[in-house]
Amino acid sequence: MITKLRIHLTEHFPFLTHKKLLLAVSGGLDSMVMAHLFSQLPFKIAIAHCNFGLRGEESDADQAFVKSFAEKHEIPFFHTRFDTQSFAKDYKLSIQLAARELRYNWFAELLQQKELDYLVTAHHADDNLETFLINFSRGTGPEGLTGIPGKIGNIIRPLLPFSRDEIETYANENAIQWREDSSNASDKYLRNKIRHHVVPLLKEINPSLLESFSNTSSYLQQAMSMADDASRIVYRKVVTEESHQKKINIGELLVLPNYKAYLHSWLAPLGFTAWEDIYHLVHAQSGKQVFSTHFRLLKDRDFLLLAAVATENPTELYIEKGVGEVNFPLKLSFRKVNGISDAPNTVIFADEDLLHFPLILRKWHEGDDFQPFGMKGQSKKVSKFFKDEKLSAFEKEQAWLLCSGDDIVWIVGLRQDERFKIQHKTQNILQITLHNETSISP
Repeated sequence: MITKLRIHLTEHFPFLTHKKLLLAVSGGLDSMVMAHLFSQLPFKIAIAHCNFGLRGEESDADQAFVKSFAEKHEIPFFHTRFDTQSFAKDYKLSIQLAARELRYNWFAELLQQKELDYLVTAHHADDNLETFLINFSRGTGPEGLTGIPGKIGNIIRPLLPFSRDEIETYANENAIQWREDSSNASDKYLRNKIRHHVVPLLKEINPSLLESFSNTSSYLQQAMSMADDASRIVYRKVVTEESHQKKINIGELLVLPNYKAYLHSWLAPLGFTAWEDIYHLVHAQSGKQVFSTHFRLLKDRDFLLLAAVATENPTELYIEKGVGEVNFPLKLSFRKVNGISDAPNTVIFADEDLLHFPLILRKWHEGDDFQPFGMKGQSKKVSKFFKDEKLSAFEKEQAWLLCSGDDIVWIVGLRQDERFKIQHKTQNILQITLHNETSISP
């Protein structure tokens, strides 16, 4: 087995040469064989063990067992203990999901703190098959049918080519001891039900099941790679990236026979799961939206707009007279000038003597009105101005008003108010500039 592992590492993990590895070792058969194998290979390794505190003395005995192995082989050993049940209750997770969250977060911290390069786990061919069957039984996209990846980020799984039988045979031949987790005998968890009842039946039907599954998994991965290539090509044609959002052209999208698949490919990595709602969004009225934890997708006329969920920012900022620059929430500069010139909508010239300080930088409110530059004596609702300018809901949310008391001086980056413009009698001209990286484009 060690010869087969050496060849596999050389062919698929050549980048591991001279790297420092952290082995995730529970004390069970798979991880103890992994630890034994890597202790014979020319790598700098350390061992990490998680005590989830779920089986009382049995969990403590697992920790002591792994620690003893590490000390015997002079391998650095790190361990931690979690209150898994409390964590699961607090975050409304199953015990399995809570344990996964806890251990991978801790592993990531260890890699950084101890300056280690990769985490190594002992997932093998049977685990891969079980994961496929779990995903298949629950319903999944194509990515859920390609099995466990051999490498994802800084996590590697070099035992995936090996079956559980191979691993156990190696352990027996080399007198490797391991700890049996009593919970593995229970059918309480879906994985155990599949392991104990479904997989044996499938292996009875096809004795070469693992090899057949490996081939199928390889074909699916190749198909997914082709689909990813197509997704990137279509993305460049259909999606426009702007500073605060991405715009998906619905007309261009709907001419594609598989537009739902493209939406899934683009949005699934962002945490979206309400697929039927998303698919219906292309035909919905403007203003309808779907959320993930950190992003939202909004129907706005002929586009689907994708943006991050807004974080809480100050809703008002007071700017005293004489201030030269503010940097948050927008970057604005203020300076006195002797004259005016043609300028983009990111610059205005105001009569400083008409301004009441401190100026107020704030979000717009329903009912706000102003006198648009060039429309002397005519008021207009800010909301109507936004509509006429065809601003999306996202762009409206990003809009800021610079105010003198209750009067709007500038819808920042869009339109100045007529009442504060420069006239022939103006003596003090204040140039106010919105720097380009924060400008708003209608």
